[in-house]
Amino acid sequence: MARRVVTPEQARRIAVRAQLLDGSARGVLTTVRRLGFLQLDPIAAVAPPQHLVLWSRLGAFDTSALDRLLWKDRKLVEFDAFVYPIESLPLLRARMRQHRRAKRLKRDQWRHEFLRQNAGFRRYVLRELDRRGPLLSRDLEDRSAERIDHRWYGNRYVGLMLQSLHLHGEIAVVGRRGGQRVWDLAERWYPETETVRLRDAERILAEQRFRALGVRREKGEWVAHPDASDAPVPDRVTLLSPFDRLIHDRDRAEALFGFRYRLEMYVPQAQREYGYYVLPILVGDRLVGRVEPRFDRKTRKLEVLGAWGDTSRLDEALAELAAFLGGSFDDCS
Repeated sequence: MARRVVTPEQARRIAVRAQLLDGSARGVLTTVRRLGFLQLDPIAAVAPPQHLVLWSRLGAFDTSALDRLLWKDRKLVEFDAFVYPIESLPLLRARMRQHRRAKRLKRDQWRHEFLRQNAGFRRYVLRELDRRGPLLSRDLEDRSAERIDHRWYGNRYVGLMLQSLHLHGEIAVVGRRGGQRVWDLAERWYPETETVRLRDAERILAEQRFRALGVRREKGEWVAHPDASDAPVPDRVTLLSPFDRLIHDRDRAEALFGFRYRLEMYVPQAQREYGYYVLPILVGDRLVGRVEPRFDRKTRKLEVLGAWGDTSRLDEALAELAAFLGGSFDDCS
């Protein structure tokens, strides 16, 4: 198929439309299938990232629908801090097999060494899940024999063991309690699927990403997916999660929109250019400004800690966001 090169103006329209930020999204499941996945993160200064990403596209929606699709209907699946359509499970299993292979990636060697040194701990976790599961991490003892120094896990060795077994496809996330993951044996949770070779799985996933993003940069040119539409984008305003795929690749977002964006929550306060958890403002196919909102769950108030750029339609977006959160908008800037 011929390579489809488009102008920067077309590329912006295509990117927004491909990500369903044009108001065309309909329903949680359909939206996740089109996007390919949702990223999970514990930081929720406004709302959990997966909820905020869906709100940006659907407007106010029933957040319990996401839980129902995950844990009751099982039309979605959680893997490695992402939510995928269940149709992607054969592709994810190809990645799980890759994690288990003896010829392992250098970046994963520490994990394999941890499992090798803690074979008894691994057997204990799998035995307890088989006998007593599903379980939370706090339901399991830390029986690690050898320790590692890992910047993310520190001394949380039960969490490290669970995550390692999860990546290897031996256990699965089967629910959430108070935000904490509930674990069980993968064989009891995942349905039977076909086996897909890793090379084929990565090719399919790459094609899905291209379709969901709409355009990609190749040798200084914007190349559009064959199915992408560059029709004009409605004059719609919304706010974007820092984990939104429209802006997740910061260099791509800057090239596409002329908008430099960085998430600064890990930057010391004195060195931040803007704020801790700043959301870009999208109007039509333009990123026009940014805002730092914070939702106070006790008072149910959505506060504004700072705003920059063109904020002429910011109140409209914040009022809709506050209504979605079940609160009110309180401008404290």
